[in-house]
Amino acid sequence: MIRALAAFFSKIVRRWLPDAFLFAAILTFLVFIFGMLFQGQTPVAMVKYWGEGFWKLLAFAMQMVLVLVTGHTLARTKLVESFLTSIADVAKTPGQAIVVTTFVALVACWVNWGFGLIVGALLAREMVKKIKGIDYGLLVASAYTGFIVWHAGLSGSIPLKVADAKGFMAKITGGVQIPVSETIFAWQSILIGVILLVTLPLINKMMMPKKEDVVEVDPALFADEKEEVIRPRSEMTPAEKLENSMVISMILGAMGFGYIIYYFANGGKLGLNSVNLIFLFAGIVLHKTPANYLRTMNDAIKNTGGIVLQFPLYAGIMGMMVHSGLAASISQWFVEISTVTTFPFFTYLSAGIVNFFVPSGGGQWAVQGPIVMPAAQQLGVPLGKAAMAIAWGDAWTNMIQPFWALPLLGIAGLTIRDIMGYCTVALIWGGVVTSLILMFL
Repeated sequence: MIRALAAFFSKIVRRWLPDAFLFAAILTFLVFIFGMLFQGQTPVAMVKYWGEGFWKLLAFAMQMVLVLVTGHTLARTKLVESFLTSIADVAKTPGQAIVVTTFVALVACWVNWGFGLIVGALLAREMVKKIKGIDYGLLVASAYTGFIVWHAGLSGSIPLKVADAKGFMAKITGGVQIPVSETIFAWQSILIGVILLVTLPLINKMMMPKKEDVVEVDPALFADEKEEVIRPRSEMTPAEKLENSMVISMILGAMGFGYIIYYFANGGKLGLNSVNLIFLFAGIVLHKTPANYLRTMNDAIKNTGGIVLQFPLYAGIMGMMVHSGLAASISQWFVEISTVTTFPFFTYLSAGIVNFFVPSGGGQWAVQGPIVMPAAQQLGVPLGKAAMAIAWGDAWTNMIQPFWALPLLGIAGLTIRDIMGYCTVALIWGGVVTSLILMFL
């Protein structure tokens, strides 16, 4: 049944789902129309909101480009390749490859979502080098499904924000700081995470297509590039000697890791910037020379086009959703039909819907937090549970939102149509598990 369901969704997706860029364009048009129909906005106002929001994610887009580029470049070092190979050695069959990849991606994304996306994609590439008969689309989809737990993990933006609520954030929570013991480490969140950790690898394995329907990828596509032949130093120009000197890389690496140690020793947290910093300097050191690092980075940059092009579109969508009042209206409607029992569930659903159009955990919290948290206080719903309902809803529909798959797809060399059918099954299963626990426990 699971295999048939996956085949059904994959068939629909491959035929009807447009490229990720066109998906973003269609969402833009829909939000533009909805803002006029349901919020009474004028076309001029909607265009204004769209244009003013266009560059709101510019810094974040650069962070995502660096996640992709530095992660890819680090993975091309001999040390990291050996580590991924050792993990891949655990799997001996296609089914085991699916299970191992899903499990590792889930754990890695819980630790840090940026790290998890890169690790999952790189592990998938390593698996197809070693095991024949793997459906590559399902394997990469399995890596991406690990992202379903990110917002309940150590890098979850909402639980981390409410744990240190100050200023505007404190107003949202009614002046209350909600410790991570009531969000990330609340027993309901841990239970959801454990169930997904145990069951999702098996669900993904059950989606394996029949042998005759398997779509493999040529492992030669991921073969290591031949190392460039370096001329003897006696024949190099002074500039070439610098480019091929380990001294430059080691000094830069020492300075970089010196700061990283200082950062964490003084209370710094593992976040997107710190992960990028670690990836950057680890890559510089492990590639040994600037010439090696730059050559590999230039190759990695070729995969960043989707991020550069689509992030401004999603920032514009977010601008229209927020300033037209659409996002607030969706949240308010679900709050109004909720009871004490159904409040977490309906909050979860509303967050999943809003996430399609505001695919940013921090941005979504700014929209929904001021509506959901006061309502939770009035109904007597624990604030930690209300906050995590938004967080789980945000992570849930990422399974069918191409926005976050861009870095992973860039490394894997696939399009959104190759994985989204399988991710739809993960969406359904994750929704069932999370909804039941939020509703009844």
